[in-house]
Amino acid sequence: MPNLEETMMFKVDNEETTEAAVIIGNVCQSLRDKGYNPINQLVGYLLSGDPTYITSHNNARSLIRKLERDELLEELVRSYLKNK
Repeated sequence: MPNLEETMMFKVDNEETTEAAVIIGNVCQSLRDKGYNPINQLVGYLLSGDPTYITSHNNARSLIRKLERDELLEELVRSYLKNK
């Protein structure tokens, strides 16, 4: 049983530009191309895991499914904190 008094450590790669960043950028552009709000669509995908939130335009749906949702979330948090 884990000790709930200690802080767990989680380590991730510190690459400057990750595969996840490239995929997110491409997917967001494809969503914008089709008139969708990328934030709303990505949140829907991340919360549900349902790939139909992502357009198939420019193969975006297949691209985003190359990564686990936690990898995408990790990249989004990294980017947010880097820009703060």
